Amino acid sequence: MKALPIVGVLLVILGVLSFIVPLPHREKHGVKIGDAQFSVQTENSERLPPMVSIILIGGGVVALVVGLRKA
Repeated sequence: MKALPIVGVLLVILGVLSFIVPLPHREKHGVKIGDAQFSVQTENSERLPPMVSIILIGGGVVALVVGLRKA
């Protein structure tokens, strides 16, 4: 099997998953005053913008179609 259809399927899967699965993001903010250190860790989950997901799915479909036409 050629590599282009496999890449197309992977891109489509990643595009669909990017609509569903949020990406975790952590930040640590801290202040050090003398020997004392104060810090706060924040955590939030964000999804990719929908346009990125659409581009991934569209690119996957194009790669899949082109790869299957050449085979």
